[in-house]
Amino acid sequence: MTTVTQVITPGPRTKAGGPVVLQVVPNLVTGGVERGAVDMAAALTHAGGTAIIASEGGPLEYELQRIGAAHIRLPMASKNPLVMARNITRLKKVILANDVDIVHARSRAPAWSAYFAAKGTGRHFITTFHAPYNIGNGLKRRYNAIMTKGERVIAISQFIAGHIDQNYKVERTKVRVVQRGVDLLHFDPDQVSAERVVKLATDWRLPDGVPLVLLPGRLTRWKGQSILLDALKELRDLDFCCVLVGSDQGRTSYRQELERQIMANDLAGKAFIFDNCSDMAAAYMLSDVVVSASTDPEGFGRVVSEGQAMGRPVVASDHGGAREQVIPGTTGFLFENNDPSSLAKALRQALTLDAEARAKLSKIAINRVQTLFSKDRMCAATLGLYNELIRRDAHRLD
Repeated sequence: MTTVTQVITPGPRTKAGGPVVLQVVPNLVTGGVERGAVDMAAALTHAGGTAIIASEGGPLEYELQRIGAAHIRLPMASKNPLVMARNITRLKKVILANDVDIVHARSRAPAWSAYFAAKGTGRHFITTFHAPYNIGNGLKRRYNAIMTKGERVIAISQFIAGHIDQNYKVERTKVRVVQRGVDLLHFDPDQVSAERVVKLATDWRLPDGVPLVLLPGRLTRWKGQSILLDALKELRDLDFCCVLVGSDQGRTSYRQELERQIMANDLAGKAFIFDNCSDMAAAYMLSDVVVSASTDPEGFGRVVSEGQAMGRPVVASDHGGAREQVIPGTTGFLFENNDPSSLAKALRQALTLDAEARAKLSKIAINRVQTLFSKDRMCAATLGLYNELIRRDAHRLD
């Protein structure tokens, strides 16, 4: 398999006032797709451009208001062909009314409408390929392929670039790797006060002085919470507690299954489940080891870099984008996917690091995230891509 390795680097803003960019996402709940869209809206606005997001709305709408970006509420999450067809007309009106230069699609269902709206108005169309979408049959492959129709196709990792190259017929010059980024102002160990950490430990009622294993992620089976609980059975000779933090999003049956597993694995009083945490930076600081146990390969998996940005050893499944973020034995540890015993071995290595080894790992991990996986780098690279398209238009007019 040949992996596309072209990486976007920042470029100067060449259009007076900056480009007008319409991003389309299903909704504005908390997730990687949505977070990326809001981060880019902020960066574009700061650079003098105009940021618009079309979606069904959600909690992140407030952030758009705060940064001065516009939100247009449309049924972009719908997969109903009739609704998607009507969305073409709706998006055309938005494009023309706001003199949009670039339409940027980040999810498959809204991408279909956005593609035809951009084509019908003669505007640039680009996509961000966020995940190795399940291919299944030919119909599913065709549905996914809309994410390869952009003039530029952003892959959020080298892993995703390889997936595109292997499964879709895309000109390699169109695919650009722009790895996802961490907000280093938010995830900065020096900015998290001891009071914030103590408050969170008190709220969670954790035992004092006991090493904490933290797995952040919504409660869904593929995030690997069950794998971690089975791995912890093999570490009974070590002192630890474990927190699974993330909303069940209505999946109460899975949460109940995990609660039963905690009891069956004799982890009562050692393993806890909490809903979404409003201070994840403090949660990382409170932890001794951060775990990403996803059983399906993730395009990037921001938890891995967030944990390392906070100087914590990360234990992650050895697949997907995690391989690009973790240097085994240097910034964290990888384990064989879906294997509790392999995970237990990696956890034992992380939990038994001495102070000197932990400090060395922390320093290298923080520096690497700051160098390679920052939000500012991600946004600057994407702005460079926007300006690449705008410059091309300017050259045509010369």
